[in-house]
Amino acid sequence: MSTSEPGPVVEDLGLDADEQRPDLILVVDDDQDIASFVEFNLKVHGFEVIRARDGQEALDLMEEHRPDLAVVDWMMPRMDGVELIRNLRADPLTSALPVIMLTAKSMTVDKVVGLTTGADDYLTKPFDTAELIARVSTTLKRNKEFREVSPLTGLPGNARVRREIIDRIRSGGDYSVGYIDIDRFKSVNDVYGFDRGDEFITAMARSLQRASASTGKPSIFLGHIGGDDFVFICHPDQVLPLTKSMVTDFESAADRLYDQKDAQRGYIEVPDRRGNKQRAALVTLSIGVAQATADGRQFTDPRMVIAVASEMKKVAKSQPGSYVAIDRRRNEAKDEDQNPI
Repeated sequence: MSTSEPGPVVEDLGLDADEQRPDLILVVDDDQDIASFVEFNLKVHGFEVIRARDGQEALDLMEEHRPDLAVVDWMMPRMDGVELIRNLRADPLTSALPVIMLTAKSMTVDKVVGLTTGADDYLTKPFDTAELIARVSTTLKRNKEFREVSPLTGLPGNARVRREIIDRIRSGGDYSVGYIDIDRFKSVNDVYGFDRGDEFITAMARSLQRASASTGKPSIFLGHIGGDDFVFICHPDQVLPLTKSMVTDFESAADRLYDQKDAQRGYIEVPDRRGNKQRAALVTLSIGVAQATADGRQFTDPRMVIAVASEMKKVAKSQPGSYVAIDRRRNEAKDEDQNPI
């Protein structure tokens, strides 16, 4: 197929986030010697640091700064560490902020109080510098990984997808990025409600995982970028085996999620604004694939990879049934490979 010169729109995948910014650590301690010691060691290891002398000053700083983690002393004037953590957890803007409690209290009962209040970790004075850095780094990593995973499917989200594409670009090997969309998913939500819609999303994730496992090595990266949009990253030779297996599995699972009468007749009735019922076909999949190969296209920006995959997804949507459109253009060539599944 031949197309006009593409003018893709870059969809929001968090691609403009500045991932090079050092993590900002808030150190809250009324002992200025200890606070200075913690600040110095954190800065030596590449972190940015702001300090507060007690819990109230820390809350005041929160209005202007958004730290990535807080190291909080227990015993402080005005507002101690336990009360500060309670305040942080009660505010939606800071409820997910990871907190390491720093204290001289070493009794198990004291640790339990700190952890049940909402602290993520506990470090007892005197502490080793290496342990401090290890706990800060581990807590930050764990928190970021949790935030980057879809709570519905358990698959990595936008930021992780972006890093994976960057890694593929830097490695210089052949790779494909597939952008999957469930056609007519809105009709499912409109007729059955969001709970049933979530079941379709979960089924899509499971179908992707099963298809990936059956496709074999090398390992295939799977991501869920929100709603009914998914991403896979694999070797170009894996694209067709993966998508064929995925589509067969998903369409079978989707048939079981529809009400029996709707599945049998092959459509659902969606009321419009005037109350009239319009027929909507059952869900299918549109899959757009961008490819980087030694004898084909090369990319230097993850945004362009996603833009091309998005462009191909729109091509796939123009075709009936489940469809995969693979971009095989070389530089200025315009040939694409289209594959009904």
